[in-house]
Amino acid sequence: MSGDIRSIGIVGAGLVGSGWSIVFARAGLDVTIFDPNEAIRTKVKGHIETGLKDLQAAGLVDDPAAVLDRISVVDQLEAAVSQADYVQESVFERVDVKTEVSLAIDKVMGPKTIVGSSSSGIPASAFTEQCANRARFMVSHPVNPPHLVPVVEIVPAPWTDAGAVAAVDALMTGVGQVPVLVRREIEGFILNRLQGALLNEAWALFEEGYASAADIDKTVSYGLGLRWSFMGPFETIDLNAPGGVKDYAERLGPLYHGIAQSRTAPRPWSADLIADVTAERRAALPAEDLAGRRDWRDAYLTRLAAFRKRQEEGK
Repeated sequence: MSGDIRSIGIVGAGLVGSGWSIVFARAGLDVTIFDPNEAIRTKVKGHIETGLKDLQAAGLVDDPAAVLDRISVVDQLEAAVSQADYVQESVFERVDVKTEVSLAIDKVMGPKTIVGSSSSGIPASAFTEQCANRARFMVSHPVNPPHLVPVVEIVPAPWTDAGAVAAVDALMTGVGQVPVLVRREIEGFILNRLQGALLNEAWALFEEGYASAADIDKTVSYGLGLRWSFMGPFETIDLNAPGGVKDYAERLGPLYHGIAQSRTAPRPWSADLIADVTAERRAALPAEDLAGRRDWRDAYLTRLAAFRKRQEEGK
């Protein structure tokens, strides 16, 4: 099934949808984009062109014009979906919105079309149950921006066909992404549950006065994040004790168990706490500089992606 996927429909052309368009088009697939918002449709190819030029500067794309030529924008959902082998839906993250869009896609999709949703935490079972073709719907959750961060969580609903899951797994691998199969639905999937555990502890440490937001950030960006950028938590601990995972668990398991027991009653992020972190962040980065810092982040991710590619190619 995966070998037959040559045409891609993109539904929702915001930052995530435009990033997905780059992912598929640079891999040689034909991409058709639909967004109900005319202003977004008008601007999306310009955003994509800018992203492609940045990738070219980093040596990650050879011919931006050729990639852009494989992308078209249409003003009707059916035009993007009916002839697509695979549809990547990237609309607003709300159950009612995703339900409405999924039903609309369901009515016009082809007999073999597979649909993946860029949902970051809402499972497909929450918005595809009423679809006649629900066996070909699943979550395909990227990290934003998907053309710079390759991991994709593939999360089938209980009724998703195993062949469709295998096809999407092969598709993502084929276009240079790194698929992760979530074996059954769970709120937040894998990535956001891991991120949530770290975030909740970061908020708690700040609230209790153990460290500033800046120092907590530095602990990750200059510490944990350096290893985690190329190794996961299990490989990290496997290498951090002479005898591997078992040795690490015997040495430090009680410490981590004690830490976990100290957080038995998770607290919501209160308005006062959010205000305090916001105040520190705005002192470090004024609101008017947020957009520029996001551009800096994406440029940094581009250089990091280029570096990782060279490392993996042995150069």
